[in-house]
Amino acid sequence: MNDLNTMVSSFSKEDQNAFISYLNKKNKRTDTKNIQLFKLLLNTELSSKAICIKLYGTNKKDAYHALRKRLFQSIIHFSANTSLEEENSLQMDVIKYLLASRNYLHQKQFKVAYKILNKAESVAIEHHLYALLNEIYYTQIQYANSLPFINLNEVIEKFNINKDKHHLEDQLNIVYSKLKQKLNRTSSNTTEDFQTLLNKTLNEYDITVIDTMSFKSLYKLLSIISISAFATNSYLKIESFLIDSYTAILQKKEKEKQPFYHIQIVYHIANTLFRNKKFAGSLAYLQKMHKLMDAQRRKYYASFKLKYNLLLTLNLNFTNQQADAIEILTSFIDKKHMDIEASLDIHLSLIMFYFQKNDFKKSHKLFSKLRHSDKWYKEKAGKEWVIKKNLAEILLHIELNNIDLVDSKLLSFKRHHYKYLKSINQQRVITYLNLVQLYYKNPEQVTTTNFKNKVKDSFEWIENKEEDIFVMSFYAWLKSKIHKDTIYNTTIDLISIT
Repeated sequence: MNDLNTMVSSFSKEDQNAFISYLNKKNKRTDTKNIQLFKLLLNTELSSKAICIKLYGTNKKDAYHALRKRLFQSIIHFSANTSLEEENSLQMDVIKYLLASRNYLHQKQFKVAYKILNKAESVAIEHHLYALLNEIYYTQIQYANSLPFINLNEVIEKFNINKDKHHLEDQLNIVYSKLKQKLNRTSSNTTEDFQTLLNKTLNEYDITVIDTMSFKSLYKLLSIISISAFATNSYLKIESFLIDSYTAILQKKEKEKQPFYHIQIVYHIANTLFRNKKFAGSLAYLQKMHKLMDAQRRKYYASFKLKYNLLLTLNLNFTNQQADAIEILTSFIDKKHMDIEASLDIHLSLIMFYFQKNDFKKSHKLFSKLRHSDKWYKEKAGKEWVIKKNLAEILLHIELNNIDLVDSKLLSFKRHHYKYLKSINQQRVITYLNLVQLYYKNPEQVTTTNFKNKVKDSFEWIENKEEDIFVMSFYAWLKSKIHKDTIYNTTIDLISIT
């Protein structure tokens, strides 16, 4: 029964209005209570019993249960219809060509059917729609005796080549899912075992040859490699692999039209260069990304607008152009976006920008708009996003001198995140928070030699070029207290050393 509540809670305001309109058109009787139930379920504070009484005046369990089942089915149909409307038009076109050709084959209109199949094949090859190509070749082979103008051996060869490409894509999808599953677990050796798992899984599926891949396949592989970098904070180790792989495939696939995956690959490289604090290189790839977004009448511009502007402003912020970064990101706040994860990243980044600027009131005002539970944010943006949010919130309340809130947030952080941080070998986050708590309890000690030495001895320091830029940003706050400088100046000075 809780599935229905979860489905309803996932609806945006626009989705809610569209669904109510859908129900209005679907309802044939005026006394149908499905719209009323849907609106009541949006109020998460009401119990099932309370909703039932509001609907029927008494606790009619059977009627209420039946109504919930009907609403559940309506949501399924609405979601399916919406997905079909938004489905990739190219795939739908190929499917239509394929169905039409089979219809003409049944009518023995073989020449017409072949021309339509040929059109379907051309579109599917151009856009690497391997599953649909399999159906096209299967149909050509099936009716080969009725199509004497095609070369059966040639079609069989194309069928086998396509089957191998489709198989590679399936393998990459399996590897990606396995690694994501491993990353989401919180066993004691998650991070330690991850690189081993990556190599073992890639070898298991014999995924080594870059030049046989399409942009889509390479994107899937780069996504896998990026997961490894994210899990181990080792973006520096994957940088050359990403760029070399992209350069190799670009030379072979320049004319292939897979702009969606091409943009994704360029974004991956730009993001990796940013995480490695190579801002000029990141901006150069962002410029290439924007050019690809502008192509084909800006077909994919809206899909990548948030990611592009987020990464652009992060580069600007860390190259002493914070005012420009804030101006750009402000335009995205308080607007509904389909890309929830990127939207949340933008929100948290702008909070960070204001915080670094010592504009704590604006930072807190943005924080107050994050009204969902941490569980919801974990589902939408991941556990690491929640940890960053909670850490930033603690620092913000310290700056605003909200003493009671600091204590409760510190306890909450320890209770919810310490076990996980230890499981992924991120003890230094705990060490950092202990130092933050020391400062918070006795701020006057922060400039003493004892405190400076304690900070120095608390971490296993690594070279700045290898350190994560967001880790450095959190440390910059503590260092700004030690040296009595602004947070932003300290951050820029720390980054510029790299």
